Amino acid sequence: MESEQNSENKEGLESLNQLKMDLSEQTKINQVYLSIILRYKDYIEEKERISVAELPRFVIPKNTKIQQKVEEFKSNFENYVYEKDFYYASMIAYDFVKNNISEINLPIEFWFYPNEILDSLIGDIIDKNILLCSLLIGLGNSSTKVFTAINNNKQDIFTYYEFNGKVYKMDIKDEVSSFESKEKMLQTVLINNETTAYEFNNHVYNDIN
Repeated sequence: MESEQNSENKEGLESLNQLKMDLSEQTKINQVYLSIILRYKDYIEEKERISVAELPRFVIPKNTKIQQKVEEFKSNFENYVYEKDFYYASMIAYDFVKNNISEINLPIEFWFYPNEILDSLIGDIIDKNILLCSLLIGLGNSSTKVFTAINNNKQDIFTYYEFNGKVYKMDIKDEVSSFESKEKMLQTVLINNETTAYEFNNHVYNDIN
């Protein structure tokens, strides 16, 4: 019996050591990848550089993977009806993006499409909002937009939509708030002569000031 226990302990130790070796090897490989990426950082960022007016092309509610996730959200309802269920479905989508998409900041400027974010479950704050916007439009609300305000290097990004006479501000870093109008919502955002502010979805791009 003691011999069997020792054998099991030995096998467990060997498995642990192998795991450590595998992780160490993967770390080395990741460091090589990072070195390669940083060597060509300027070239990559040049190819990835876009104007803010091009952002609508990243909102892709009709993408197959986005639609699959939308159907997954709808499955929480016996028979999804937009007029009755959208708000609750939007909260499911918000919770998914907020709690399941890990936020990262890459050492280079690189844009991810929402379907790529669903594959990797990582993205920065703008990626996460573009994903949320795509999901909410996929759920039926075409008024949904991503809003961005930049003031003295401080960036305020959130997704909002209009529904049943109210405006809902979905702040991934904070919470969901409702307002009587878009004007009331914008009062929560610092906008002055030095602010760069804009909003967009898959169909429109608007400068705010």
